[in-house]
Amino acid sequence: MDYTCRLDGQFMRCTLTPDRALKVPIFCFSGMGPITATSGGNRVRGTGSYTEIALPDLAENVAHTVTLEYSGGFKPANRAWMPLGPYLRAGNELIPLPPTPAGFRAKPQAAPPAFAGLRLVPQPTSFVATGESVDLTHISASNDAFDAVAQLAQRRGLEPFLCGGGLPVVFKQDASRKDAYTLDIQPDGISVSASSYGGRFYAGITLLTLRNTHAGKVPCGAITDSSRFNWRGQHLDTARHFYQPETIHDLLDVMAILKFNRFHWHFADDEAFRLQIDCFPELWQRTEKRGEGHLMPALFSGAIEAGGSYSKREAKAVIEHAKALNIEVLPEIEAPAHALATTYVFPDVRDPADNGAEVSVQGYHGNAMNPAMPKTWEVLNVIVAEVGALFPFGHLHLGCDELPEDTWMGSPKARALMKEHNLETTQDLQGWTMAKLAQTVADAGLRPAAWEEAAQGSNGGIGNNAILFTWTGQGPGLAAARCGYDVVMCPAQHAYLDMAHTNDTDDWGASWAAFVSLGDTIAWDPVPDPDLADKIIGVQGAFWSEFTTEDSQLWPMILPRILGIAVKAWQTEDMTEDSLTRLAHHYRDMSLAP
Repeated sequence: MDYTCRLDGQFMRCTLTPDRALKVPIFCFSGMGPITATSGGNRVRGTGSYTEIALPDLAENVAHTVTLEYSGGFKPANRAWMPLGPYLRAGNELIPLPPTPAGFRAKPQAAPPAFAGLRLVPQPTSFVATGESVDLTHISASNDAFDAVAQLAQRRGLEPFLCGGGLPVVFKQDASRKDAYTLDIQPDGISVSASSYGGRFYAGITLLTLRNTHAGKVPCGAITDSSRFNWRGQHLDTARHFYQPETIHDLLDVMAILKFNRFHWHFADDEAFRLQIDCFPELWQRTEKRGEGHLMPALFSGAIEAGGSYSKREAKAVIEHAKALNIEVLPEIEAPAHALATTYVFPDVRDPADNGAEVSVQGYHGNAMNPAMPKTWEVLNVIVAEVGALFPFGHLHLGCDELPEDTWMGSPKARALMKEHNLETTQDLQGWTMAKLAQTVADAGLRPAAWEEAAQGSNGGIGNNAILFTWTGQGPGLAAARCGYDVVMCPAQHAYLDMAHTNDTDDWGASWAAFVSLGDTIAWDPVPDPDLADKIIGVQGAFWSEFTTEDSQLWPMILPRILGIAVKAWQTEDMTEDSLTRLAHHYRDMSLAP
């Protein structure tokens, strides 16, 4: 079977040339949103971006072209928007088609001039050089934090970090902030001062990095360093694409090298619930795999069948790995929207009399749990208890993004609940729902977190000392901060690493927010209003996986742009795009990607 597809403005023209005659085959694939056929076939069914197009009889060795177009306002920006995981269903036969060449492909560039200062991302608070340098091939130290750095170096395939005959290191306890440290590097030895494991660990990370980016000859002097924000995060969507546990461990290593300390694990969404919980095993068992013969079709999968789930043993291994790297793991369970998989497994979380026509931006109808249904609270309360107990960080992210317009307005039960509590709008009921769920989280001794929309509602939103993550832009985060919420800044225009790097049609990634270059990751101020400095608690990068069909595609998307997120999370002083570009070149010596 020969198959090609090309972009032609707003259209995708897919040509199939079968090696044998096929009678009325069905062309199956996924995309980035709802798709229809404008010629060459007829759309017969679909769920969100998953689409089935009925084709006419195909003759042997005769080319047939079907023209596709996105609906709902979507327009293809690059080749990532072409059909993912295409295949034909001909009777009982499934015929896989050649996939679209996937992933971002960086164009070769000349090496930039060397960075003049310390080749370190993020840059330290201060460095007073002596003018000397020291051979830092190996160091000698006895410390648990430095042992963790040595193990990280070994995993990355770097030269051994610790050696009995290396440059000696002495450790001193001081009263500095958590994660802060000072380093005094001299030709005859190194002194490390810190108040916590995190400070000692980051001192070791700095030494490891300088050794590699300076080819072993490290400048001598005094480094004083501390982070701007206590929350320095990176998010990974493992619901749309199942990443092997080893890939998550690799990402944690990359984060540690750049001094991140929060991993936001997004394992639940419309398409799957991937954590193997005991309370409702049917939730992950029926959604871990997508494709032919499964509850969920081949959404975003890039294959006829794909997926997986994480056992509690694997989750605990991620938590332990992260802990050694001074990283806490924030789990996210998703409510009330982005819950299509949950509504499929538990239909009783929706009102059967609901005649609303609301559709999510991804093209899903009815992807929100109904707070007027007892089953909704039975499911959510038990999941909160089990997931919250599994993750020792003591925080639980509840979701609350992209609730479709007018959700619940066609539900008699929801309308009755709204009347009972004097609520008028969808946002009012959402705010009531999130506050009720967050109270359950708080009663369990955990701190709730949610996306920016959780601040909506006549009740003031989620409350309960929740942390809010602003994603559509900085505006909603600033508004939430003015209302008293602690806010983590992750505006898509600067921090969403699934966005395409450029507007080139041969690029890869999303474009709804912006095209995000390395320079864009630092071209913003996380705290534009100084009066809100105590409420903006952090910066976080995000990676959504609608475009990811293989784990290896992650790395050229996040690297080197994650360096910019690290800069904004740690540094107070701005950095130029030229400086960051030069430093990114030196970081190739750090073996960040597997």
